Formats: sequence, C-alpha cells, structure tokens
Amino acid sequence: MPSEQRAAAEQQPTPRFRLDHSAAPYADALEAYADRGSVQLMVPGHGGTKDDLSGRLAGFLGERALRLDIPMLMDGVDLLARGQEQTPLDRALELAADAWGAKRTWFLTNGASQANRTIALAARGLGDRILAQRSAHSSFSDGILLAGITPSYVMPNVDAEHGMAHGVSPAALEAALVEAEQAGNPAHAVYVISPSYFGSVSDVQGLARVAHAHNAPLIVDGAWGPHFGFHPELPESPARLGADVVISSTHKLAGSLTQSAMLHLGDGPFADRLEPLIERAFSMTASTSTSALLRGSLDIARHALATGEESIGRSVAGARRFREILREDPRFAVVSDTFDRFDDIVDTDLLRVPIDVSGAGVGGHWLRQHLVEHHDMYFEMSTATSIVAVIGAGKSHDFDAVYAAIVASVESPEADRERAAAGDAHDFPSLPAPGAYRVSPRDGFFGATEVVSATEAVGRVSADTLAAYPPGIPNVMPGEEITEEAVAFLQAVAASPTGYVRGAIDPAVDRFRVLAGG
Repeated sequence: MPSEQRAAAEQQPTPRFRLDHSAAPYADALEAYADRGSVQLMVPGHGGTKDDLSGRLAGFLGERALRLDIPMLMDGVDLLARGQEQTPLDRALELAADAWGAKRTWFLTNGASQANRTIALAARGLGDRILAQRSAHSSFSDGILLAGITPSYVMPNVDAEHGMAHGVSPAALEAALVEAEQAGNPAHAVYVISPSYFGSVSDVQGLARVAHAHNAPLIVDGAWGPHFGFHPELPESPARLGADVVISSTHKLAGSLTQSAMLHLGDGPFADRLEPLIERAFSMTASTSTSALLRGSLDIARHALATGEESIGRSVAGARRFREILREDPRFAVVSDTFDRFDDIVDTDLLRVPIDVSGAGVGGHWLRQHLVEHHDMYFEMSTATSIVAVIGAGKSHDFDAVYAAIVASVESPEADRERAAAGDAHDFPSLPAPGAYRVSPRDGFFGATEVVSATEAVGRVSADTLAAYPPGIPNVMPGEEITEEAVAFLQAVAASPTGYVRGAIDPAVDRFRVLAGG
C-alpha cells in the first residue's frame, strides 16, 4: 500500500516550484569571474593560475578549478555588484529553498556535520532539553556537548537480523515525549532521522504533528535524502511534510561535491523563532574562508535536480531492475522488501538497494571487501549479513555487470574458504537500555577523567561516547552511568569478527574513560 507521502507525490507528478530553476546563478557568477582572467594579488595563494609552484595543483585539478577557487566577499558573486538588486549567492539560496520547499536555506561547506552542530546550538535558544533519536550522528552529539543541552532519547526500531537501525513511529515519539514530561524534562525540540542509512523512511508528517502538539519543533536529519521531492517515485521532501528544520547532505545522492550540504528551515509554526537562532549559530560554525567551489557545486546540484526529473527517473528504473535481478537469485534478497515488518517505516528510498547476502553463505563485510579487491567495485556500506548500494540521483549503472561481479565473488574459491571458516558471526546480544544521566553530557565530557578496567567501570560515569556497530546506536554517552549490561554488550560486539565499538580506548573494550572519583 502506498504511503501517505507516496500517495501525495502520485497526485503531483512533478515538484511545484514557485521560481524558475533554469539557471544556476552562483555557479554562473563564478564562471563569469573565471572567464575574465583577473590578476589576483590576494588569497588563495595559488593565484588562480598554473604558474610556478601551482603547476602540480593545476595538473591535479585543472587550471579551471583554480580560477573558480576564489575567496569570499567578491563583488558580483556573494556581494552586490553595481546595478544588481540581489547577489548571485542570495539568488541561489532562494532557489534552493524553493526547490526543497523551505522558507530559507543555508549552504554548508563542512558537510551535514556542520548542520548538526549548527542546529544543536540553535535549539539551545529554545531551551536546554531536547528529545533525540538515540541513533543520532556523532556530530549531533558533539553539538549537544557544545550547546550544553541535556537530551532524553527515543529508541529507533532495530532490525536485529541485519544490524540495521531505522526510525521512530509517531506513537513511539508520543510515548517518549510524555515520559520526558512526566519526569520533569519536557522537550524544547525533537530530533529524528529519516531516511535511515538503509533507505527506510519515517512518517515525517505524523512525527511533526506529534512534536507540534507538545510545543516542540521537529528537526529531521535527512542527510541521506537530499534527492527527496524531485521525482514522483521518490519520497517527498521533509520540509514539505511539516518538518521545521531539515539537514540535507547534498553530496551524498544529489550530486554536489563531497563536504557540501544544506540546512533547510521549514515554513512552519516555529520558523520565526528558529530563523535568527539558526543564522547566529551558522555564523559560529561556518568558515570565514568558505569554498566557492563547494558552494558552486550546491547551486549546480539544485539546478540539476530541479530540471532533471527524466534522468532521475532512469536512475529509479535502474534501481528497480537491479532489485528484480537480485530477487531471481535465491542466494540474495532485497532487505527493503520486508520493511513492512516495522511500524516506523512508511516508505522506501528506491535509490538505496540493501542486499541480504547471507543466503550465499558469506558475510556482508567479507563480500564488500572482496568486491573492492577483485572487481574494483565499491558498495556504500555493509553489515554482517548485507551490502548496500547507493545510486546517485540521475546516475546510471550497468547492473548486469554489478550482479555478475557479486556472483563471481560468492562463487570464488575465496568464498568457499569463507563459508568453511564462518560461524554465526552476527549473533549479538540484545541492545541494552541506556544508563541514567548522572551529570550533564557537557560535564561528563569536560570533567577530569581517569581510565579504569571494564569491571571497575560499572556504576561509574562515562566521559566518552561509545557506539557498537552493528547497529551503530550510541550505547553510552558522556555523563551517563555505565551499566553491567552495556559493558557486556560492547565487549560481545567487539569480540565478533563483524563488529567494532566506535570511541573505545582499545579494540576489545577492556578499559573505559570515566569521570575521576565519579
């Protein structure tokens, strides 16, 4: 059955833009500057030419890239030139907001990580409590520490079989908000993730209604969905579904250069309060030497998406065909075919293809590495049972060749040896509940620390963030009490051939960094 988002998209086969998206004003202005061949007695030091010590750099990137790599505060690019009523940068930002259905958009040149830190700082202006999905990216945890926020959490649904963390349902969010209020910690903002790394999409409309009913804005980490809303077979942009803030990692699937991203402010009931807070926080996290190349790539990506529905459709058709090829082979399964087992998932990003390879008798991590080493083929990620293909919006691939490489790998002599040696490498204990906060995350991170054994750590206050993979959910946060169950879980995952613990002092998690005397 189509989701609410999919149904809305089917009624409106193309995005309804207010503005003309036929140009890329910021990128056009950069190109006009590069074409002049100006003499640059300013930064950057390469001077925009291939001369002298810049020869190797020009050979590496091309002299054109050096010409486009200009500093900030240039007339006619990000400042007004004579006769202009709007800077090209401001026009590009206006077009981006229109494209994603936002009130306002910011271009970011330090990735979605910058967006997470920015929005954490901005959210502090609403209050010091936030309810966050426990699987939030580490950069959001960093932002919480910087802002001095005390979080409470809602756990995502977890596919234990495949080691995949998904999202939260409106019912789960409602229960978590009520629990926080009853504990005397009402949330001043809500932070959720949609889509997941694996292409599962949450009910953003429903989550927004729940958050708003509790007088809290909904922040959506949509890092993996920058292409949403640009084709009728893809989910809708979260900003059009009621999200108050959307983090968009544009480089991931939308075609801009690595490290470029956007932050979108929705046109909802909290927009007027959030806008000045985000603007001030943005000024704290942005570089004063922002990359013109990255900004230009964001402008071009927006133009390509807004005018490229046909190309995106070919990508979707290719992803559908790849799924059909895989379904015909009993050794493989498409994990998203069973997403309906989870009440938080209402839609699927077709440009993410999660493939269960356990039927071939090999692990996902092994297969991904074998494809790299023997076929020079890179899948985005793997779990103990699966590999995940990410298909850029508007990109086409030879999926017959991709399937042939997968088959060659699982039928190789190395695969025979892997099957003979492999046991149940992905049998992990259940996720432990988070320990109680004994001090704030900020005090836990910045306090005096000592390192103790795992046995001695039980009952102490953690100074580190520790997250076991799979499924990548932080099991211990700074300021939280370390429980016996958490230690056992972390060590079990660390001992597995397919697991590791991010943030641990040592690979076996034999030692913990804790607050001194705490």
